Amino acid sequence: MVFSSVITSTPYVCLPKVTRPVLRRTIRCSVASVAPRFDLKTYWTSLIREIDQKLDEAIPVKYPEQIYEAMRYSVLAKGAKRAPPVMCVAACEIFGGNRLAAFPTACALEMVHAASLIHDDLPCMDDDPSRRGQPTNHTMFGVDMAILAGDALFPLGFRHIVSHTPTDLVPETRLLRVIAEIARAVGSTGMAAGQFLDLEGGPNAVDFVQEKKFGEMGQCSAVCGGLLAGASDDEIEHLRKYGRAVGILYQVVDDIRDARLQSEEKEKEKSKSKSYVSVYGVEKAVEVAEDLRSQAKKELDGLEKYGDKVLPLYSFVDYAVDRDFGFEELV
Repeated sequence: MVFSSVITSTPYVCLPKVTRPVLRRTIRCSVASVAPRFDLKTYWTSLIREIDQKLDEAIPVKYPEQIYEAMRYSVLAKGAKRAPPVMCVAACEIFGGNRLAAFPTACALEMVHAASLIHDDLPCMDDDPSRRGQPTNHTMFGVDMAILAGDALFPLGFRHIVSHTPTDLVPETRLLRVIAEIARAVGSTGMAAGQFLDLEGGPNAVDFVQEKKFGEMGQCSAVCGGLLAGASDDEIEHLRKYGRAVGILYQVVDDIRDARLQSEEKEKEKSKSKSYVSVYGVEKAVEVAEDLRSQAKKELDGLEKYGDKVLPLYSFVDYAVDRDFGFEELV
């Protein structure tokens, strides 16, 4: 079957409403992706509320207060999509896992994700003064405190998994695999490697940068959900490839949306990070987005025996492109 897909965008809350050009493409989608429409907004909203509450409880202000305040500032930021924890919970539920079993790891993923963003925004890295329309952590608390906040969030995430996951729901052997997966994703062969190449590599490094900086968090989130529920090795591999594709897809579409706010040439001059738009232009980036969308859905076809339980993950793929609701509406 062939369906017409529209890569469009709605404005970020911090941007003025403008009319963007609409680029129509014909994309070949899997039959499984044409399931009855899933109410992703309601699903995502309910999870964000639960996760926000658990994150608030997981990072109480203690001595030294300023470090905890800096940690909470980024982790509890308004307008956060909570994509890593939501994807983790959704993947866990596919295989019959209990949501309560997934929440500690889901919160840990958000802590790790927030820590990586704090460090990426630093003046010595991407040098970003704002995120989601708000001042970045180092802009609010100073570079020294931002570094400490990020450093503290990484181990807090691991500790939270160990101390809060119900042992009657998740065997310790599974937890060890979850912790190893997160450590791999953020380490010197994962997100750190992506940031290094973003700083030092040439234009030919764009694929590696996108995979490591953005694909790693996606695949780690999906894989951890599957591991918690006891998914098979083959199923974990489907989740890994799915999460990687979706993680990169989100960023590619973000870059396309940003480019449509201004001329492509200005976007190339403005971009600090190596993206498909900054290196190849919007047309090539759209082609990459189409391929990633197809790849992600193809991997979910391997989980079709789980029926409607896979619908949230299918819906994440379409949302990554269509952005048919905004997260300012969910907070």
